[in-house]
Amino acid sequence: MRVLLDTHLLLWAAAGSARLSAAARGMIEDEANELLFSVASIWEVAIKAGLGREDFRVDPRALRAGLLAAGYVELAISGAHVVAVDGLPALHRDPFDRLLVAQAIVEDVVLVSGDPVVGRYSGVVRVV
Repeated sequence: MRVLLDTHLLLWAAAGSARLSAAARGMIEDEANELLFSVASIWEVAIKAGLGREDFRVDPRALRAGLLAAGYVELAISGAHVVAVDGLPALHRDPFDRLLVAQAIVEDVVLVSGDPVVGRYSGVVRVV
């Protein structure tokens, strides 16, 4: 299965955080899964780290390099992804999460998130 992790799950996985649920850890450790991260997540980290957000205290360059070294596949942002955001119902206000949902739809991958609001986009999101 192709699995796109949301930004917080990426941060927790990269840090080996105890906040990462057993279900999320299981999906990440399952060698049958292809793990993806979105450029949107790296962009989100860069912006929010620059604003001094406590939950984003990480160097986006180091995060990206570490994910690539761990075998994650980087998912670029395409025009098709951006246009797909327009078709989403207004269930969530965060533009980064909305872009991740749109990418999951366009790329036919499962978006894994810990956010139950993101989970309201049924069909493409698995909340763990």
